[in-house]
Amino acid sequence: MSEASKAAACWLRPDGRVAIMGILNVTPDSFSDGGLFLSRDQALKHVEALVAAGADIIDIGGESTRPGATPVSPEEECERVIPVLEALCGRLPVSFSVDTSEPLVMTEAVAAGASLINDVRALTRPGALAAAAKLGVPVCLMHEPGGSSIMGTRGSSGDIVGEVKSYLAQRIEAACLAGIPRDRIIVDPGFGFGKDLAENRSLLFDLPEIAALAPVLVGISRKRMTGEPWGLPAGGRLQTSVALALAAIQGGAKVVRVHDVRETREAVRAWEWVFEPKERVA
Repeated sequence: MSEASKAAACWLRPDGRVAIMGILNVTPDSFSDGGLFLSRDQALKHVEALVAAGADIIDIGGESTRPGATPVSPEEECERVIPVLEALCGRLPVSFSVDTSEPLVMTEAVAAGASLINDVRALTRPGALAAAAKLGVPVCLMHEPGGSSIMGTRGSSGDIVGEVKSYLAQRIEAACLAGIPRDRIIVDPGFGFGKDLAENRSLLFDLPEIAALAPVLVGISRKRMTGEPWGLPAGGRLQTSVALALAAIQGGAKVVRVHDVRETREAVRAWEWVFEPKERVA
């Protein structure tokens, strides 16, 4: 197996099936689970539960990206993320990704065992492209232009699908020019990041257009689009989160980033039983 293939295997399942990415936020202020896994022991127990539930990848983040969240320094991000990575990597049969935009955190996390960089700012921060290229691991580039959408202030273009496609194509090109092989790049349309419900729905409906650029990772779990249309609170969005994850898979998503791993995995495997190529049905 080539080095590129080994790298790709950490986020795309070798059997071609959809990968389930479990979420670990070691933050005090994430929108759904902030403060729940701040201690090392809490974080380790949560990851063990995610793996037992069927996660293929664990995504670890040390800074909340919800609107209004307080920024933290790269050093503080490292203090939150690196001890957890060091304690987990090599102990469990899954891959680990780091949810960060900071070159320092990327570098320290990969040294600690992370095998994917998941950057909501698509490697736009100073030094991020060069760091990711040097580290040689796959990257996920998300639609979040100019830092505006994290704060919920993105101006509407009137064509959200075209906007996302154009932005991600530009970031793919920038990553390739920096030395990141194209087969180590995945993309995320950025559901919920500065987009209203109509835009999120349009992106989900037209996801095959995004999937034509590169393999797609989707993070919809518990977000406003899984609750607001039906008046559901964050704690009551399990069924709608799973349903929209399946809609994303129907549109071509290869990785789904979720809080509720077991329920999502069961639904995804049932979907695959119907729709995947017959020769792969177990």
